[in-house]
Amino acid sequence: MSFTLAIVGRPNVGKSTLFNRLVGKKLALVDDQPGVTRDLREGEARLADLRFTVIDSAGLEEATDDSLQGRMRRLTERAVEMADVCLFMIDARAGVLPADEVFADILRKKNANVILAANKGEGKAADATILEAFSLGLGEPIRMSAEHGEGLGELVDVLRPIADAHEERAAADAPEIDVDVGDDDEDAARVPTKARPLQIAVVGRPNAGKSTLINQILGEERLLTGPEAGITRDAISVQQDWGGVPMRIFDTAGMRKKAKVQEKLEKLSVSDGLRAVKFAEVVVVLLDVEIPFEQQDLRIADLAEREGRAVVVAVNKWDIEGEKQSKLKELRESFERLLPQLRGAPLVTVSAKTGKGLDRLQQAIMRAHDVWNRRVTTANLNRWLTGMLEQHPPPAPGGKRIRMRYMTQVKTRPPAFVVMTSHPDQMPESYKRYLVNGLRVDFDMPGTPIRLYLRDQGDKNPYKDKKSSQPSRLSKHLKKRGSER
Repeated sequence: MSFTLAIVGRPNVGKSTLFNRLVGKKLALVDDQPGVTRDLREGEARLADLRFTVIDSAGLEEATDDSLQGRMRRLTERAVEMADVCLFMIDARAGVLPADEVFADILRKKNANVILAANKGEGKAADATILEAFSLGLGEPIRMSAEHGEGLGELVDVLRPIADAHEERAAADAPEIDVDVGDDDEDAARVPTKARPLQIAVVGRPNAGKSTLINQILGEERLLTGPEAGITRDAISVQQDWGGVPMRIFDTAGMRKKAKVQEKLEKLSVSDGLRAVKFAEVVVVLLDVEIPFEQQDLRIADLAEREGRAVVVAVNKWDIEGEKQSKLKELRESFERLLPQLRGAPLVTVSAKTGKGLDRLQQAIMRAHDVWNRRVTTANLNRWLTGMLEQHPPPAPGGKRIRMRYMTQVKTRPPAFVVMTSHPDQMPESYKRYLVNGLRVDFDMPGTPIRLYLRDQGDKNPYKDKKSSQPSRLSKHLKKRGSER
């Protein structure tokens, strides 16, 4: 995952011009009139060998009220908080203004990595501003001309160590997935440690109670909560020993339907939540008992399955449910019907407010993690495959019987299997589902994503279609007898 660079500064200092140059397209409007950019614009930047996400922001204004300028400023400040590095641009022709000093102080508090750039720095007229910029306390400024492409080499030099550090951190945080296995490998799953804790992402729609649930797990009010939907804006990770198991838990912004995600800020927040899913081993999909299994809940659960993560479904606010038995039956039926790809995944009822059911949730997470690491020997798989073929043989498209000869497990996290077969391209999806469902039941792998790959077994007859350049022994013998006669 690349790092994120937010370009900020007063209006009309050249932010959008630099943004367009970094992404290689004129995506952002550029004009001499200040305040053209009002929203956040995101693009994929290329600078020498660096690849990263760049965010163009509205010009920083001193307004702090609910006016348009005030809202634009809050939006930009949030982008600064969410970015890995912030590029603060000043106008070298205008010099350092009092507003620049105010914003420099804000940036120091909101982002650890702030780069100072003095734009429009062509010519000797900018020399005085370059010296004056040191007074902002943000280190040596980069002398730059976004319009002419000057100073980009210096920007690369400053960004490179940040990119390397981000890459190392991302590698440390990334879970082990798609782990190659063989019959000689141990069956035991990786044991979470302090250095490599079990990584969990709590995801769901706004106001489902994600932050409240994590506070309850931590035993303290670490994360901001409240009745308003959408308080959490970016993914926040906290580390905790839960039930004696070291865990890193990601609290994510609520994910709403795409049509309702109007603000760029919320789009960035949802994107941040999706990244958290990719950094997780187990994804807890938190539902609201009053409105469970809405379309967005199903999309989130499906996303986690497609990313190959273990999934636990938790139904929150169970303390306010009156008809618990009938509701639980209804939830299980809906789960089986709406998420068949996660058949058998744990469904746990909890109350984030009272803490009831958290022990069951922890057990369900550990169980899902164990299944996600499940290993099956090749001998057991092939005995099982023989039984499945006898019970329900594969179809014969066009009169040609599909023959499945051999099966082995190639990966864990999630479990992945390969079957050597004839005509793999003609195997219907229904038969693949038959095999996957059989694996779930017979090898106790409920709920976890299962990958099944069919490969062409190839021709087992090495002499088929082979034209020998040497005559056979029989032909030699017959030829010899003919000459003797």
